[in-house]
Amino acid sequence: MVAVKAHEADSFLRALPAKIAAILFFGSDDGLVSERASLASKAAAAACKPAGEILRIDDLDLEQDPGRLAVELTTISMFGGRRIVRASASRRITAAAIAPLLATPIEGLLILEAGNLKPDEGLRGLFEKSSIAAAVACYADGERDLENVIRSVLSAYKLDISQEARQALVTRLGADRAQSRAEVEKLALYCYGRSRIEMADIEEATGDASELALDTVIAAAADGKLAVALSASERALSSGESPQALIIATQRYFHRLHRVRAAFEQTGSMENAVRALRPPLHFKTRDVFTRHVQAWTGVKLMRALDRITFAQRTARSSTIDDSLAADRLIMDLARLAAVSARPR
Repeated sequence: MVAVKAHEADSFLRALPAKIAAILFFGSDDGLVSERASLASKAAAAACKPAGEILRIDDLDLEQDPGRLAVELTTISMFGGRRIVRASASRRITAAAIAPLLATPIEGLLILEAGNLKPDEGLRGLFEKSSIAAAVACYADGERDLENVIRSVLSAYKLDISQEARQALVTRLGADRAQSRAEVEKLALYCYGRSRIEMADIEEATGDASELALDTVIAAAADGKLAVALSASERALSSGESPQALIIATQRYFHRLHRVRAAFEQTGSMENAVRALRPPLHFKTRDVFTRHVQAWTGVKLMRALDRITFAQRTARSSTIDDSLAADRLIMDLARLAAVSARPR
């Protein structure tokens, strides 16, 4: 039926088309894939009267009964509610296995989860081209998405948060929706019983090693230390960090550099420009950040932001592996830094 772009996903889920018989959730953010699949399943079940039944099917089920997926989706439920089947793309649940189902009348609803599929991969193409199916892209959260996660979690705990604390919290969340939500919930539990979260709470409750690992990569690239940056990037990605998380963290850092550099050029005071930054810099990173503001001109920073935007677009398009997009970005920034290394 349609290829639902990442920014259209939430509105699509709020009003699922009645004729949809199968939805594929795919992308680099596994947590978001799972979260949206769960939301779609519950919404579809609740829309039925009586309520639909949600089932999970995996390879083990199909090894014991190869025809079960087809049976569950094409048989009218005994109790009247629609049957919603959740599954993950796997050795047995493939485009070849699902194609015949989409060519026949389906009584139930198939909710399928998959990884970061390229545009030319069969499973993605099958759902995008079918008149009764949809493919929903689930990529790393941007700043607005993360703010929505913060808002939804804290509202459930009846907690408010200061603007300074909110901005700081956004910078500490990553590219996996499930991990980001868990981090905000951890903070909410830490502050349970109070009415408002402040900056001190963020410092005490949310610091983590993954943030430090990404900071190391970005700092090395901004210093023009290509070998160090690539080595740190390899370690971070090998330990489970998302390439898109690295790209987003780099974008935030360079946006802050650009903001402070502009203030510095306007006022002539580095101290005042840095002090005005919100959220404020941690004292441990202040000297490094100031060095980067001095080394990077406004023109160089605009070039860097252009390359970061291109890397982000490339990583989300799935035309190349997102780890390759991240590596290319690190190399581009380190090379830019090498020709802007003299303090200004």
